[in-house]
Amino acid sequence: MIARGAFIQDLESKESCGQITGGMDLVCAYAGARCYLLARTDLFLDRHHDFIVTSNWPFDLVRTFGAALVDGQARTSEIRRCLQAFEPAFQDIDRSVGLPEEFSQRVCLIPYNAGHARMVLALLFAKDAFLSHDRLRDVALAAAYFTSRFPEVVSTNDTLSDLTDREVECLSWIGEGKTSDEIALIIGISRNTVNNYITSIMNKTGAKTRSEAVAFAVRQRII
Repeated sequence: MIARGAFIQDLESKESCGQITGGMDLVCAYAGARCYLLARTDLFLDRHHDFIVTSNWPFDLVRTFGAALVDGQARTSEIRRCLQAFEPAFQDIDRSVGLPEEFSQRVCLIPYNAGHARMVLALLFAKDAFLSHDRLRDVALAAAYFTSRFPEVVSTNDTLSDLTDREVECLSWIGEGKTSDEIALIIGISRNTVNNYITSIMNKTGAKTRSEAVAFAVRQRII
């Protein structure tokens, strides 16, 4: 196994080379894992973006299991996300997924924040792998720091920059618990116009409900 000091030194060199894939390969090796998948959970509901940042999982596994895994992380409540950040957790993989025979049927999930981005690192181990909780904690912190060094990975969702000032204003009032009628009265426009703004907000953020749109905007510091 890679020594902690050597791991830190090697990760610094990967950062200076601007290689996110090389850094994640190193993180995976330090954890003693066979494969990794790094994804942004805050982009999962926005179909205009690829939520998988980088991965060396077998392609078929990404296709059959990757989306379901990230979907579960994306739907985790805000308070649970905060409490679980940087804490490794394990999830059983259904045998119907078709995991290669040499892999354990459990995936290690490490959620963390990198800038404004919500990330999850999913690690696959060999059946007989020795897992160190201390190493997994090191991996969580190292992955968060390393990922944050790549602005193209953790930048704010481009669709949010398309929100107009009026849409942001409506979103702010929704966050205050106001109804469409109340927002219309406050702003001085019709209820139908407010609803049109809200529909546009939903389309741009990929949210399915008003609460989801507000939570997304709060995470991105739009409101």
